Amino acid sequence: MLSIAIGADSAAIDLKNTITDYLQQKGLTVTDYSYDPSGENPIYPDVAYTLAHAIKDGKHQRGILLCGTGIGMSIVANKVNGIRAAQCHDTYSAQRARKSNDAQVIALGARVIGPELAKEIVGAWLESEFEGGGSAPKVEKISYYEHQENHR
Repeated sequence: MLSIAIGADSAAIDLKNTITDYLQQKGLTVTDYSYDPSGENPIYPDVAYTLAHAIKDGKHQRGILLCGTGIGMSIVANKVNGIRAAQCHDTYSAQRARKSNDAQVIALGARVIGPELAKEIVGAWLESEFEGGGSAPKVEKISYYEHQENHR
């Protein structure tokens, strides 16, 4: 069973609650990274960075980040070595994020899409798996460049 990490900033709390309910209804385990244990409400870079590290460290298989547009969250998550995060606002992009790019994290924008579409996007992403094949060398090249950049 997949373990899902979810994190939202203040712009996307309602959407986070909708997606969390949707995932739990599917029987999935969901861990919320939207707040820190001290009770503080961290800004989106904190949420994205913490969630991405939880994925990298193997605590969860997949992560969903939610903010106003999904842009900032995806940028921050992609700063963590080994994480491939994709901003998705349609089901096709969500499927390709997994099938072609092996993205473990998606970012959605609460100010860009509605809750029903968000559930469809998350569902499409969850049902998709990395296909390998012709995409495998491309994902390997992403990892190669990531490694190169870390040694500059």
